[in-house]
This record gives sequence, C-alpha cells and structure tokens, in this order.
Amino acid sequence: MKSSVHILLAVLLVTACTTTKKPSITGENWGTVDSKPVYLYTLANSNGLTAKITNYGGIIVAFNTPDRNGEMGNIVIGLGTLNDYLAGHPYFGSIVGRYADLIENAKFTLDDTEYKLSGDGHGGAKGFDKRVWDATTSNDNQSATLSLSYLSPDKEEGYPGNLNVKVDYVLNNDNELQIHYTATTDKPTVLNLTNHSYFNLTDCKEDVLSHRIIIYAEMYTPYIDDVNIPTGEFAPVEGTPYDLRRWITLGERFNQLYRGYDHCFCIKGAPGNPVLAAELSDPKSGRLLQTYSTQPGLQLYTAHYLDGSIKGAQGAVLKRYMGACLETQHFANSPNTPTFPTTVLRPGETFKHTTIYKAGIIE
Repeated sequence: MKSSVHILLAVLLVTACTTTKKPSITGENWGTVDSKPVYLYTLANSNGLTAKITNYGGIIVAFNTPDRNGEMGNIVIGLGTLNDYLAGHPYFGSIVGRYADLIENAKFTLDDTEYKLSGDGHGGAKGFDKRVWDATTSNDNQSATLSLSYLSPDKEEGYPGNLNVKVDYVLNNDNELQIHYTATTDKPTVLNLTNHSYFNLTDCKEDVLSHRIIIYAEMYTPYIDDVNIPTGEFAPVEGTPYDLRRWITLGERFNQLYRGYDHCFCIKGAPGNPVLAAELSDPKSGRLLQTYSTQPGLQLYTAHYLDGSIKGAQGAVLKRYMGACLETQHFANSPNTPTFPTTVLRPGETFKHTTIYKAGIIE
C-alpha cells in the first residue's frame, strides 16, 4: 500500500511537471522618452510569480510573490505609469550608476587626473536610472530573461571612458529574481552598479517597521551623520544598533539611530561567489525575501526621506519607512577612500556582479 501511494505521487508529480506552464516574458508599449520607445515587460515563472520591469532606467515596477496563503502581492514600491516616474522619484526600483551612492564633492582622481562629476550621488544629474536601455528577451523551461544594454559615452556625467553596460534580469523557477551586471570600458574609470528597489512585503499596504531582518555582517562602514560620507573605517557591529546578525524587528532600534538605517554592511561577497547577505520577512503575510550578492557591501536604507508626496501603484501614500532597500554594492566614496576595495575598471577588464532576490515563505 505504501509503495502504491509513492507510485501515485510520482505519477502526479510527473503529470504536473509535463503540464506546468513554461516561464514567459511579454512586453507592452509604455510610452516614449527622448524619442525612444519605452516598454513594460512582464516576466512570469512556472509557479505564478511575476516581475514587471521597464527598459526606462531598468526599473523593477513590480515583483509579485505569494503570502503564506498563496495570495499574490507586489513586494516592491512601484508607480502606476511612465509619467509618474518622469515626474520624479527617489530611484524606485532603478538601475543606479555609473556610481551608486555618494562620491564626496562630486570629484575623484584617477591616474593623476581629476574628474569632476555632474552630481555627488547615484550617477549624477541624468544617471542610468533616467536612460532608455536597449532590450532583448528570451525564455526557456527554467527562466525568463530581460537583457538590457546601454552605451554610456566618454565624459557622460563627467565619468571617463566609453562604458558598455549589460544588465540581465532573470526570473527562474526557483523563485529567484536574479540581476547580472557586466561592463567594459575603453579608458580607466570607476564603476559601482546596483538596483535601488524599495521592498515592502505587505503588498505595500503598511510601513516596514514590523518587518524582521537579519544581515550576515560582522562589520559596517560608519558615516558622518547628515552627510552619509563614510569615515573610511570598518567598525565591528558588536554592541551597536547595527548588529543585525540575529533576527530583529526592523524598527526596534530606531530610537538609537539618527533617523533609521542608511548604512553599508560588509558582507564579503566576491565575483563569481554570491553569498547570503540578508533576509527580510513579514510575520503577518509570511513572505520572506533572501538577498544574495557578489559585492563586498550591502546598503540597508529604511526610506526615511519619503514624505508622503508620492502615491504608489496600489494607491498607498508613500510616507517615511514604507520600504527597505537592500542595495548590493561597493562602498560609498570608494574612489576617494584608499582603505576601501577599489572600484576602478580598466580596459581589458570586465566588471561582473550578481544580485539574487529569492522569494520564500516563513511559517
């Protein structure tokens, strides 16, 4: 009888596998920017998870995952239309570059040449988040892929070198939204790419203060308050509000912080070796998000600059603490900080970085 049950289960599993819908990707016209067509792509895996991503800024508009009851909900802050994004927003879901985070005084020196930038943070006045990327799509039995590419010309926003950038978004049947970055240059330059999604596991209906978090980091980079420029030190998290090595409620230490979390943690990722950097969960919905990265740092930002002036796609007023960013990256101001790992990219080298956001469930 026991073997019959096992055979029946095996038959059901085979039948389910042969009838499972193949991962897919579709696109729809979403408008134009700079006379270039903008599309909104929907990636779907075989388990019903979907991600909506546009080639304007590489923005992740939505990432729909199930709660413990199987109900789908969007776990990233997104806006309703292209015009909403064009009206201005704090990098919701965007590709950030050429340099994610801050470069002090908007300048750096490389090989005895000083370069002055158009702005001190996130790529300047018109960074990668405001560019229309070329797009191609593909899918197979395990995943759906949106491939975005952009040529950033020499001296764009002040950065040296013609930079060829490619970003692949892959939604697979392991419920992972993978982001693969590659880049090459024809002149020495600096580069730090990330995605600036604001995660909210409540389907963006409540703030994230009751979310729980763990970050697998023994060190962090202290900042000067109000400036967010690192001191150049690596400080132990032990005995500080930044010790997130065990599960805590996200908002429980805010009374010990300046405004909330906006700090970079040392997670020791390395090219070709994604490590589990952080986990975020929502006790109410049961949703879990794991973050893997090949970068040395992870920036946790709890959205204290949101002021209620923008409404999200679901109609929620986006006020303070409505999201938590888990940005995998190099450290802020690295081009001016000798103690930090280098962010220099030279001709003949290839920049490679992978981020994985894996959706799951807690009991």
